[in-house]
Amino acid sequence: MLSKGIKFVEFNIKSKNIFLKKKLKNIFDINNPIINSLSKHYKNSYDKKLIQKYKKFKNFRVIGMGGSILGTQAIYDFLGNKIKKKFEFINNLDSSLKNKTKKKYVNLIVSKSGNTIETIANVNLFVKKKDQNIFITENKKSYLFLLANKLKSEIVHHNNYIGGRYSVLSEVGMLPAELMGLTANNFKNYNNLIKNKYFLNNLVSNVCSTLYLVKKKKFNSIIINYDEKSNNLFNWYQQLIAESLGKKSKGILPVVSSMPKDNHSVMQLFLDGFKNNFFTLFYARENKSFKINNQKILSSHSYLKNKNLDKIIYAQKKATENVFKKQNIPFRSFEVRKRDEKTLGSLFTFFILETILLGKALNLNPYDQPAVELIKKETKKLL
Repeated sequence: MLSKGIKFVEFNIKSKNIFLKKKLKNIFDINNPIINSLSKHYKNSYDKKLIQKYKKFKNFRVIGMGGSILGTQAIYDFLGNKIKKKFEFINNLDSSLKNKTKKKYVNLIVSKSGNTIETIANVNLFVKKKDQNIFITENKKSYLFLLANKLKSEIVHHNNYIGGRYSVLSEVGMLPAELMGLTANNFKNYNNLIKNKYFLNNLVSNVCSTLYLVKKKKFNSIIINYDEKSNNLFNWYQQLIAESLGKKSKGILPVVSSMPKDNHSVMQLFLDGFKNNFFTLFYARENKSFKINNQKILSSHSYLKNKNLDKIIYAQKKATENVFKKQNIPFRSFEVRKRDEKTLGSLFTFFILETILLGKALNLNPYDQPAVELIKKETKKLL
C-alpha cells in the first residue's frame, strides 16, 4: 500500500541498489525547494482573502501550457464529483474553440516566464473586458506581468525555482484547487509519506526496477489507464517523465493508453509485438457506476447479469495482469480505493519523487529542459 487510498503492486523484479538508497536520503531534504513545495511547510504566494473574493463566481477558465495547466486539469477531472464550479481549460492553439460567450469568467492565466507564446495568443483571443483575471507568473517585467498591470488584474507570484511540471502542489495547482472548493492542505502528504516505510520501500524498489528495465533496453513506459477521470493525470505524468529525463541521449518514453478501448487496437502490439516496453496499470474504484439491464441480456452472456461497468472494467484490468504474468511482461499496478485530495496528492508526490530519483540515478538534471528552448527560439525567428 502506498497509502490508505492506494494499493500498489511493484514490478516483479529482484534488484537491489544500495547506492540508490543513499541518493534517496539526499533527495529527501526539505531545503530542496521542489521537495518543500510538496509539504505543508510550503507557503503559497496567495492568501485566503483572494479565495473569498472569487468564491461567488461559478465559471472559471484556465489558460496555460504544459505544466502550467496539466496538473490543474488532473485535479479537476480526478475529483470532479466533489467540485460544483465549472472550469474550462485552454491548453493549445485551436481555431475551433469558441471564444464568443455571454458568460462572465474568472480567468486564471498561468505562465512562469510570462512570455509563453501560446498563452499570450490565447489571452489575446479569449480574455474579455467583462472578465476577472488572475495572473500566476514570476514577479518580473515579462509580457504577461506587464499586461496584468495594464488590466489591473490580480498577480500571484510563481516562484521561479519551481518548474511548471513540478508546480502542481504549489500556488499553480493549489490556487485553482481552492477556487474549485477543495482544501489545499489535504493534498500535502509528503511529511507523513516519507515516514511510512511501505511508501519508501515501494518508491525505492520501483525506481530500482525501472533502472533495471532501462538497462535491458526497455525504454517505453506504457501507462494502461482504466480510469477515464485520470487521463489528464497521466498527461501530466507524461510531461513530467519525458521533459525531466529526456536528455543527453537518455530517457524514458511515456505513452498513455486508454482502456478498455485500446484492448481493440494497440493491445495486440503490447502482447505480441516488440519487447522494449514496460507497463503501468492504473484503476480507480468507481462507487457510482451504471448497472447492466438484466432484461436486455441474452442467455449466451448471462455472466454480465448483475454487473455494473466498474466491475467489468476491473475484470478487464485483472485479466490483463494475468496475461502479462503468464507472458513475463513487466508491469506495476495502482488501484485507487478512495478518490479524494489525499489520494491524488499522494500520487503527485510519488510520481515527482520517482522522477527526481530516476534523474539523479541516470546522472541527469531532472529540473531543466534545454532542448525545448531551441524550438522556442526558432519559432520567434520564423515569426
